[in-house]
Amino acid sequence: MVSLSLSSFVKAGDEHNHIHIDQVQGGDNFHLTIDQIGYENLIRFSFNHDDNTVDILQSGNNMYIGYTDAWGSGYNWGGDLDGLRNEVDIRQKCSLTSCNETDFQFHIWGDDNEVVFGQGYENNNSLTPNWNYDGTEPGGNFVRLDIHGDDNKFKGSQKQDSSSIEHSIIANIYADNTDVYVKQMQNGNKTLNLTVYSDWSEVDIIQRKNGAHSATITLQGTQPTDLFLTQTGNTTQTYNLTQNCVTSGGCSVSVTQGN
Repeated sequence: MVSLSLSSFVKAGDEHNHIHIDQVQGGDNFHLTIDQIGYENLIRFSFNHDDNTVDILQSGNNMYIGYTDAWGSGYNWGGDLDGLRNEVDIRQKCSLTSCNETDFQFHIWGDDNEVVFGQGYENNNSLTPNWNYDGTEPGGNFVRLDIHGDDNKFKGSQKQDSSSIEHSIIANIYADNTDVYVKQMQNGNKTLNLTVYSDWSEVDIIQRKNGAHSATITLQGTQPTDLFLTQTGNTTQTYNLTQNCVTSGGCSVSVTQGN
């Protein structure tokens, strides 16, 4: 069974919104709900089958959610969601007349993944967040996400107050039982490049305030690994970690930079 609920609202005299959906190799219990409010918004989506659930809210103008610039549509090889019991909740909101292409690009491929993300909203490490919105969101955020397989969770959120500054996340997670939480807030270029190819990892990252912080993190290993990184304050903070943990007791790193 497939349930689709689509709505798109455009002011009279404005340009159109576009929603493009491809369904590959049957349906199963897929559920998709889209609310698109504004104009010149674009959603492209290809998915496969099984018990997936996707909820999308896009509120503002000149905004985009869809398959990535890196590989384009996944229609021919199974879709940009693919299979089994994934749940995805994506929402983007912009308060300006012309938003700077607040963007979400993704490729999720199998098993029990849950992805919750908000751009223009704040998510406090929850799969069912309250979606805090402060009314001043100019857009310009960017996420590109790959998740392949098993019991991964990715939560997210990016929000800011200045139209001249962009946040960015690129994440690749191809592993078992990984729980990742990322929160980037307020002004300053917050750039995160995260790669997790490991078992049983837990990563908690917060970058906030005016400093143009940056974090590049790679975690690999066959034992439990933990990373808790907070970079905050008005002075730029930079952190680069590469970890390959194979100890019997696992690994743990906790870093706080700024104030």
